[in-house]
Amino acid sequence: MSNHYDAVMKNFHSPLSMRLSRGLTVLLLSVVFPLQMAGQGKTASSTISVADIHQTRDSVYNPMAWADLPDPDVIRVGEYYYLVSTTMHLMPGAPVMRSRDLVNWETVSYIFDRLTDSPKYDLLQGTVYGRGQWATSIKYHKGKYYALLAPNESGPMGDTYIFTTDDPTTTWTLHSRLRHFHDASLFFDDDDRVYVVYGTGQLCELLPDLSGVVEGSDKHIFQREADETGLLEGSRMIKHNGRYYLLMISHVYAPGRHRREVCYRADNISGPYEKQVILESDFGGFPYVGQGTIVDSQQGDWYGVIFQDRGAVGRVLTLMPCRWIDGWPMLGDASGRVPAAVKKPVAGETPVPLVVSDDFGSPQLKRQWQWNHNPVAGAWSLTERKGWLRLKTSRVVPNLYLAPNTLTQRMEGPVCSAAVELDVSHLQEGDCAGLAAFNGHSAVLTVSREAKGFALSMTEQVVSLTNREKEVSKVAVNEKERVPLKAKKVWLRIDGDFNVGKDMATCYYSLDGRQWKQVGEPFKMRFDYRLLFMGTKYALFCYATQKTGGYADFGRFDYRSGKEF
Repeated sequence: MSNHYDAVMKNFHSPLSMRLSRGLTVLLLSVVFPLQMAGQGKTASSTISVADIHQTRDSVYNPMAWADLPDPDVIRVGEYYYLVSTTMHLMPGAPVMRSRDLVNWETVSYIFDRLTDSPKYDLLQGTVYGRGQWATSIKYHKGKYYALLAPNESGPMGDTYIFTTDDPTTTWTLHSRLRHFHDASLFFDDDDRVYVVYGTGQLCELLPDLSGVVEGSDKHIFQREADETGLLEGSRMIKHNGRYYLLMISHVYAPGRHRREVCYRADNISGPYEKQVILESDFGGFPYVGQGTIVDSQQGDWYGVIFQDRGAVGRVLTLMPCRWIDGWPMLGDASGRVPAAVKKPVAGETPVPLVVSDDFGSPQLKRQWQWNHNPVAGAWSLTERKGWLRLKTSRVVPNLYLAPNTLTQRMEGPVCSAAVELDVSHLQEGDCAGLAAFNGHSAVLTVSREAKGFALSMTEQVVSLTNREKEVSKVAVNEKERVPLKAKKVWLRIDGDFNVGKDMATCYYSLDGRQWKQVGEPFKMRFDYRLLFMGTKYALFCYATQKTGGYADFGRFDYRSGKEF
């Protein structure tokens, strides 16, 4: 095994002996994965068995989802929990996930397939990097599901959407458009009156048909305290035992101050409200945890689902007990900290992966895939060559950040790896196709067709965006290595290491899918809210820089997460 994997796994399972000593049942997984032998230029097909420390039959270890799932909202309807999160510029958008145990989440639908308010959603006349769909609120009321979301934009592009459905595993229907509400929570009261809580302590009532705002109802229900001088947003409102509870993230940007979750409560929805800090805890060597919601189980227990910034992988989800103390929903363990492990509300559920391998054998994409911006219809196919994803060039663009039909999945911590087979036989001169660890700062493996043939390059790419239109003003490309290619088929692989202090992507290629050679240098991935504002994604791409008409075929996408190494 290579030194790279030895180092990763040393960090990965250091808590193992402690956890085994508690008598927890641990699932052992064995996988066969080709690894380059250190310093020998050879490959050994090694069987690696390690403990799956993410979950046991009845417990889960935090973070319960070590992947990008920011701004969570969670509800329970009967035996099922439903979770929504933010995916911004990715399409289809606003994934709806379902679980019986608050741990294993299956993506069952998307609230919309595409957004069409502006050509920027199509990567024309600008972009919507870091904008698009934000902080969806999901509710259930009298047999119908509702989702409220607002793009982080000014003007008509920022107008709020309300979608509805009778079954969240099927399609959603646009119900109405309203003015912009930032980081909002939809709320149905016991008397069927409907409200939106948004911004920093702002509330308005909606008309009964949700078509507009009741005139004169917009108000501030509390004012910031003197010490609340920084971030105070991420509204999530619930009602419990006749009281109103508004959960928000708070962060005062000053020495000694940390991100935290606060709660405002009142006996009347209009106030007066009083405040309590309900969570202020770092966890796992990463920063303090904050923003999310609480939800009850069928057994009457309560849980908090709160995200944590973990660098380049994005904002991950932690699960923790919620204990009602003196009428306050206090989060964390008995010491008020994010616990290392949590008992599931339901034991024995089958593990469900967030990121998946794909042999592209189905005529439909798996639900885990999302396009970067709206895809171009007709510029991709799963049927023209059975068992292959075909990405076609549809417009001439100067760089990857403007390339339509780039297809993405999340990366996961603590370590992950994705490999894909690539057939470049039908690229035209100037075409580029490959695999990237895609973000504002990207590690990119590109096969390009040039006048003299094909070449593989490993580059580091950093995008610059204008503030208003998010136009791509520059892409800095630093080529670390270039390899001439005679073969028209190549396998590409990128390994991600998201352990504390790492955030490294290491790139490889193979000419037979078995023997791998590192190319370029390990790349430091980054999370930058000024750029894409999301966790790094695996991305498959094909674009033209000179003329359209070419295409690339992608064979099996083979994914392994850290718990399988």
